[in-house]
Amino acid sequence: MKRIGMLTSGGDCQALNAAMRGVAKTLFNAKEDVEIYGFLNGYQGLIYGKFRLLNYGDFSGILTKGGTFLGSSRTPFKTIQDPDENGLDKVAAMKQNYYKLQLDCLVILGGNGTHKTANLLREQGLNVVTLPKTIDNDLWGTDMTFGFQSAVDIATDAIDCIHTTAASHGRVFIVEVMGHKVGFLTLNAGMAGGADIILIPEIPYDIDKIVEKIQERHDRGSAFTILAVAEGAISKEDAKLSKKEYKKKMEKYKYPSVSYEIAEKIQKKSGLDVRVTVPGHTQRGGSPCPYDRVFASRLGSEAGKLILKGEYGFMVGYKNREIVKVPLEDVAGKLKMVDPKSSIVKEAKMLGISFGD
Repeated sequence: MKRIGMLTSGGDCQALNAAMRGVAKTLFNAKEDVEIYGFLNGYQGLIYGKFRLLNYGDFSGILTKGGTFLGSSRTPFKTIQDPDENGLDKVAAMKQNYYKLQLDCLVILGGNGTHKTANLLREQGLNVVTLPKTIDNDLWGTDMTFGFQSAVDIATDAIDCIHTTAASHGRVFIVEVMGHKVGFLTLNAGMAGGADIILIPEIPYDIDKIVEKIQERHDRGSAFTILAVAEGAISKEDAKLSKKEYKKKMEKYKYPSVSYEIAEKIQKKSGLDVRVTVPGHTQRGGSPCPYDRVFASRLGSEAGKLILKGEYGFMVGYKNREIVKVPLEDVAGKLKMVDPKSSIVKEAKMLGISFGD
């Protein structure tokens, strides 16, 4: 008998259910006795012992469903070793519930913070296998995360829809794409949607360069301009500030988000009409695209195989078009970011796309 615990932690995204289904079907089809316990609402379920025994039927019909049927929550790694409001040792509680259920392994699906905690549990002696979930595609050790392609599709569709109204009215439109620290989603959606300007956290922008690009398009006869702007886009001036100085500035920030600040500055400098569209959490919602359904299923199946072989302490990743296992200690605490000198950025610039630099 193998007893497996499973949880999804952090922000939700498409294909979480598909990935869990991949793990479960692989284990059930191996003709071994297996029990799968689903912890509810991420690490909170593991801490406070909130779980339910899952059966074959729980994994039926969920391939196309977004979100996570187990629920999720954010349990910040920076406070995971602090007692809760009642003095409970959260790490000790997670270990206690793991051993109480006599689990052979924990399957944990999540992003960067989730993987830090997963690695901590590994260091504490628990058997852990993880799967890379995030629409940001910023996890170290894997070329792709599930949820990313679905989010790209949605963000691209938003940019596509904006094109017609921008062209009709001759306006400058900003589409704000998710991504506080990393710009993979904005970069890919911006290129796919034909954005003229792409602003990402890794390449600080100069507002004058942005206005120059808009004016250049106007001089060529283009009455509209589309900007794809990451949530975490930052000006060259702000990029020079220390973390403390930047935090102090943001405490007095008057804009709903960076896109509105950029819009106001463009308007003042150019006199052009600027509009902002924020797709927001729609980028994390809805049914996973076919690519993510296949990709998450493959990752889940490989995780199931590792469990059957008793190989623990790995994240199942994707490198050079192959599914691979990556040691958790090599993943935790590392952020994969867009390289400003990468080929995709160079190619985007050759296409005439401005990054405001």
